[in-house]
Amino acid sequence: MLQQEIDSLVPSRDFSRRGFVKTAVGSGFAAAVLPVTAQTIKTDSEGLTVGEVMIPVGDFKMPAYRAQPAGKTGLPVVLVVSEIFGVHEHIADVARRFAKLGYMAIAPELFVRQGDAQSYGEIAKLVSEVIAKVPDKQVMGDLDAAVAWAKANGGDTSKLGITGFCWGGRTTWMYAAHNAAVKAAVPWYGPVARSYFPGDKPALDVAANVKAAVLALYGGADPGIPNDTVEKMMAAIKAAGNTKSELVIYPDTPHAFHADYRPSYRKEQAEDGWKRAVAWLKANGVT
Repeated sequence: MLQQEIDSLVPSRDFSRRGFVKTAVGSGFAAAVLPVTAQTIKTDSEGLTVGEVMIPVGDFKMPAYRAQPAGKTGLPVVLVVSEIFGVHEHIADVARRFAKLGYMAIAPELFVRQGDAQSYGEIAKLVSEVIAKVPDKQVMGDLDAAVAWAKANGGDTSKLGITGFCWGGRTTWMYAAHNAAVKAAVPWYGPVARSYFPGDKPALDVAANVKAAVLALYGGADPGIPNDTVEKMMAAIKAAGNTKSELVIYPDTPHAFHADYRPSYRKEQAEDGWKRAVAWLKANGVT
């Protein structure tokens, strides 16, 4: 299934990592997804405070992209978790979209210790050399640090939500299981029946710990994520007492249908999913 998901992302491109210039977090696009499509959405930063921040995780400083209404405090907080490509321009744009709605949005660069995800032009190498070396324990700690940073810098973490795409969709499930303070979670096409780091559990194994209200958004024609696995995940969290969650499967829709910078983008489904996600956060205490 992992190879199917890799194949469904984008065609491999043989860029040299040594020739790739690293930009600030939230800038540019990952080498593996170039060239981006003409339909790529660009949200302006007028009225916002945006850009890179450094979040302490013990002695380590983790870069993250932050977007929020300028001069505001007491803001509801949304963590935005990237796909395997790291925090490039699309993820930063999603953060700005949330900021325009009154949120403090934080997109942490969760692969930075293992490598520069944006520099890889070949997806299989990116997965084997970076993604497969990032354990859930590290990711959960980094997200906890992002929440702590938000609380110390004008965020109201009693109103905490999380959303993520692909790898970040799985991470959204895992963090909802890890942190009981999460009010609402919106995973977009994240695998639930497997992990990326050897020895880590799939989301199905921690379903009973998911107490947040979850809106799960998936494509019905995603070759890497069988619909029945997501249905099992929803059944498992409901069996554990979580009755405030919902699954939406868009028929005949591929993986990465929200990624407006890629050919997989499906405008109608992406816009519908976004409207549902925003309404879900507001309806479940992240507002």
